[in-house]
Amino acid sequence: MTDAAPAASDPLRPVRLWLWSVAGLIFAMVIVGGATRLTESGLSITEWKPILGVIPPLTHDAWLAEFEKYKQIPQYAQLFPTMTLGEFQVIYFWEWGHRLLGRVIGLAFALPLAFFWWRGMLTRGLKWRLTGLLALGGLQGAVGWWMVTSGLSKRVEVAPERLAVHLLLASITFAAIIWIATGLKPKAAEASKGLKGWAYGMFVLVLAQICLGALVAGSRAGLTYNDWPFMAGHLVPPMENLSRLDPWWLNFLENITLIQFQHRLAAYALLALALWHMARARRLAPGSKAARRATALAGLVGTQAVIGVVTLMLVVPIWAGLLHQAFAMVVLAMAAAHARRLS
Repeated sequence: MTDAAPAASDPLRPVRLWLWSVAGLIFAMVIVGGATRLTESGLSITEWKPILGVIPPLTHDAWLAEFEKYKQIPQYAQLFPTMTLGEFQVIYFWEWGHRLLGRVIGLAFALPLAFFWWRGMLTRGLKWRLTGLLALGGLQGAVGWWMVTSGLSKRVEVAPERLAVHLLLASITFAAIIWIATGLKPKAAEASKGLKGWAYGMFVLVLAQICLGALVAGSRAGLTYNDWPFMAGHLVPPMENLSRLDPWWLNFLENITLIQFQHRLAAYALLALALWHMARARRLAPGSKAARRATALAGLVGTQAVIGVVTLMLVVPIWAGLLHQAFAMVVLAMAAAHARRLS
């Protein structure tokens, strides 16, 4: 009887655990996506087959046929003209695994959603929010293919702005699931006066910084200016380097100097905001859960800044690039949960 009491007092616990599990799968998806990008694997599958694409090539002839398709795109001709079939199979399986995990996430979300809906465990508002998330996940698959198509004809990689949209959409989905799951847990009211706005601002800035980081990754801007805190000896790069493209707005998307510089500036702003929010929370609500979360969040942001500097100065080895991307999602998860608790 005592074991059943917590479940009776928390009927949404199964729903909450399911949402946290899906968030974990999306976290894994982001890491696999990062590895796919860093290993130049994202263009190895040149077709989008939502159903039949689940099955990889099973015979030698099927592998040769897939390899021939890859040989038709600029990436093979310009970057990997001596690639062997065995090397192609390695990058193929990275991309195949990335797409397969996306399908798994879709099923892991849709099937339990249908079950909880059928059992009457969801409120009307929760039904709408979760249905919206399901649609967002479907959109993510389409955006992923839209991203891949940008690298199949005139480029040797995907367009950085499309990569940024793809990662931003995944991050929004991840954060939204955490936001909803956090809000389903019974909790005591927290004093949020003077804190909520700052927490919301930090949450939005984390999302913006992830988007800017995707532009850095997609344009390979992290392979340049590998000194810190300077950029080729300058704290602020010369204006002619920051605005050399015309029209001016194109610099924000294609000028690697400005792309890296704006990512650095956003990191400094985020760290300053996190420290300010921590100090404010400890002053307005000393010893509270909000103050402890704000302190933890500042620590995470500081750690992420260190990881970013190390990744840059080491010229983005795969392990460091993956760690930087993974820790960004950890920061985002904490920022989302903290802001939701103060709502």
